[in-house]
Amino acid sequence: MIYKAVLFDLDGTLLDTLTDIAMTVDRVLEGRHLPTHQLADYRSFISDGIAMLITRSLPEDCRDENTVKECVKEFHSAYEQNWNRMTRPYDGIIETLEKLAAENVKLAVLSNKSHDFTIKCVREFFPNIPFDLVLGQQTGIPPKPDPTGARQISKSMGLLPNQILFVGDSAVDMKTAVAAKMFPVGVLWGFKTYKELKYSGAEILIKHPSEIVPLVI
Repeated sequence: MIYKAVLFDLDGTLLDTLTDIAMTVDRVLEGRHLPTHQLADYRSFISDGIAMLITRSLPEDCRDENTVKECVKEFHSAYEQNWNRMTRPYDGIIETLEKLAAENVKLAVLSNKSHDFTIKCVREFFPNIPFDLVLGQQTGIPPKPDPTGARQISKSMGLLPNQILFVGDSAVDMKTAVAAKMFPVGVLWGFKTYKELKYSGAEILIKHPSEIVPLVI
């Protein structure tokens, strides 16, 4: 076995969270009498953390620092009520995680979602999966594509970065994997496109979670 661990992104990779996130941002915008967006628009807004999601969602003349901060706070408050309404694991994810765990492959999650919500999502949807470490965006760990979080996970697992597959659905994930010297695997069931993933450094592109298993077992 060349690879001994799999590090997963969360939104768009393990979980389809797009509808709950989009509905929550739209609620924030509606509360400020600002235009909302189509669900498909949020595919391009997402992946770089909540502050950037909010910035991209706001009209250009409303993107001052104070407005963004206020909207981020409002988002967190609203998301508390909405985070698990429509969110579900993608087909084949749970079975794949169970298979990897049964073969003693180490598992971890690194997300640009806030740490608290990352933990909530993993506990809610994957209660029986033995993740070694779950990290969301938090003080002291720069958001992806900075490789600090990925390197921290590698160190915690006691593995070299080149022993880890990094599985994600966005350019942010592929760039993180490359910077951390992990093997970048792009998924085509998530929020982003084949072109974006390939251009950003994906070594392999997969259409179903089960395709991860033969890469490590």
